Amino acid sequence: MCFVLTAEQETIRQRLADLQGWRLRELSMCDLQQRPVSALYCRTLALYRDVIARLEQAGLALMEEDIRPVDRYLMERFIHAGAQCHEREGRLLLKSADYDPAFRILSLDIETTMRADRILSVALQGPGLELVLVNGEAPNESWIRSCRGEHELLERMIAAINAYDPDILIGWNVIGFDLRVLEARAKAQGLRLGIGREPQPILVDRAQNGRWFARIPGRVVLDGIDTLKGATWRFERYGLEYVAQELLGRGKAIDKVDDRGAEIQRLYAEDRLALARYNLEDCRLVSEIFAKAGLIEYLIERARLTGLPLDKVGGSQQAFDNLYLPALHRKGHVAPQYASGRSDLSIPGGFVMESRPGLYRHILVLDFKSLYPSIIRTFKIDPLGLSRGLSKGLSKGSEEGADADDLVPGFHGAIFSRSQTLLPQIIETLWHARDRAKAEGNAALSQAIKIQMNACYGVLGSRVCRFFDQRLSGSITLRGHQILNQTAERIEQHHGHRVIYGDTDSVFVWLGDDWPDRDTAAYGEQLAVELNRWWSEQLRERFDLDSALELQFEAHYSRFLMPRMRHSEKGSKKRYAGLKRKARSGEELVFRGLESVRTDWTALARNFQRELYERIFHDRLYHPLIAETIERLRSGQSDEMLVYRRRLRQPLEAYTHNQPPHVKAARLLEADRKQQGLPPAYTVGDSVQYLITVNGPEPLELLRSPIDYQHYVDKQLLPVADSILPFLGEGFEALAAPQIELF
Repeated sequence: MCFVLTAEQETIRQRLADLQGWRLRELSMCDLQQRPVSALYCRTLALYRDVIARLEQAGLALMEEDIRPVDRYLMERFIHAGAQCHEREGRLLLKSADYDPAFRILSLDIETTMRADRILSVALQGPGLELVLVNGEAPNESWIRSCRGEHELLERMIAAINAYDPDILIGWNVIGFDLRVLEARAKAQGLRLGIGREPQPILVDRAQNGRWFARIPGRVVLDGIDTLKGATWRFERYGLEYVAQELLGRGKAIDKVDDRGAEIQRLYAEDRLALARYNLEDCRLVSEIFAKAGLIEYLIERARLTGLPLDKVGGSQQAFDNLYLPALHRKGHVAPQYASGRSDLSIPGGFVMESRPGLYRHILVLDFKSLYPSIIRTFKIDPLGLSRGLSKGLSKGSEEGADADDLVPGFHGAIFSRSQTLLPQIIETLWHARDRAKAEGNAALSQAIKIQMNACYGVLGSRVCRFFDQRLSGSITLRGHQILNQTAERIEQHHGHRVIYGDTDSVFVWLGDDWPDRDTAAYGEQLAVELNRWWSEQLRERFDLDSALELQFEAHYSRFLMPRMRHSEKGSKKRYAGLKRKARSGEELVFRGLESVRTDWTALARNFQRELYERIFHDRLYHPLIAETIERLRSGQSDEMLVYRRRLRQPLEAYTHNQPPHVKAARLLEADRKQQGLPPAYTVGDSVQYLITVNGPEPLELLRSPIDYQHYVDKQLLPVADSILPFLGEGFEALAAPQIELF
């Protein structure tokens, strides 16, 4: 079913007169423009699709027509994760229930030939199971099985998976590679890859956005890379080796990690026991990463909170619908036509203050806790509230009586009702639930709630949201700008400290280089308390609103660099570094947006920056470091640190006019592989590793020319050094020149 305007019923009947199996019913509900609506029901999905196509072609208003019946059934019954069957009048129904699942999880990994046209081995690993199936003769070990060819290997793998009967399959690129190859090889062997709980075949396919997905009856497939990203884990690279080293402190069971393809072929030919160990260890690494990062627990809590399926990647819009639509319907309203709100306004992004470049001592960072969700709570920003507020604001009675007191001003003509809102209450419920989760040490639930609270703002500013209206998103971001600016003014005028920068939800306060540095953290806490009190008073006096704004003392930097923009005297944005005092003892070198944390800069530049800044922040000699770094570079002692890594954002053939260095390097490698009859090495999203040589960029795998060391001096060391040295009255070229003349 979907909703239509009651005023258009006759036109709808005329358009659908030759169809059977549909009906209209008038409702005591309206859309967000206060127009009465009716429900349009269809008995089958095929009919429903035909009806929708006809009405869209006629230009008639449709509301919530894109919601799948199964999703509507669940959301209207507030079924998010656990469900219970019950019978009523001979019908089997579902209702919401608390349930703590204990999932059976199986890790899967395969090894293949370089062309992926033959499977060499398959490893399966989970609680109580460690098994490697090898194509051909294999060592006589209890956990290894020899198979007489690929056909038998696949049959035994299918039998092993079904006997173990996992709820969840996990792996690393498990859908885009392992399952895709298994499906293709099973088809080539005349087999059906029947690894589900029902007899129908599995589906492995690629969505329009390029993401691979798998449908296996009765089982969920989770890719480690997508799941980590969805839980907001961030790594420089997402290869299994790199993530395992970062999270677990160990990596793959193979000697030549950077040339795995050739090494796997050698092991299959010469040492199948080592190949089996490597294959099984990859499964173990994935299982341990999931456990270490608490990914299954996070997905369970996300499902409980939002109703999103475990394998749903992204899904912030669907989660918002699941939380908001049932409440909206119970208020007698339906969602508007998809993304039909105002879209002609100029809406800025998050607040970024003009910075004051310099090398400072004693910077305090004050941070608003969940600023955008707190703005939604405080200023009653809400789709229904906007609808009711505009309605009251336009009515004659709004200028007198209780209606006028019910209105809260927004931006770009937005007016919100105080009393008839939904989103502020949803945010408040999530807010308190997160506080409880943090107090109970439930990190997975706390993270799920944080992501969902922030998504409540994000979806309102996105055209993929059915409630998209720039008056909503603008009333949030512009209010955020106002709050940050007024906070900075209060600090400077009332407390006498200079604010050198502000970013989205934070202000950076310079206490002064001569600050006595006694109980500085306590002073930061006191400053936050005073500002929160001031904001509460301001909001009560100006709007008669209770403040949900919560400013916190976030950090004290004993040394801090706010660099200039390159080739400019202006301060940079979203780029800084500092020596941060830890809560109990010690300090931490922090970088934001600078070369040290950017994956498209070399290890040479990142390491040089960290060491240079650390010496300067601690008032230690740094001239020898510059000379030693250049000497090691030119003598070839730093060659392993000169590799660039950049991702392909589109297919190689799509780079026509602009061909950046990583594209040129990737094309060299692909041409070489084509000559050898090997499949392409890169797809969209893959990282290209290359160096700059005297003949231009060359892939790491095909490095043939001498390295252009001067390029690395000019493009990697110089920009790093000159982001900080001018504040000390020096420059890289002057310091480096004597060393350069030695060569």
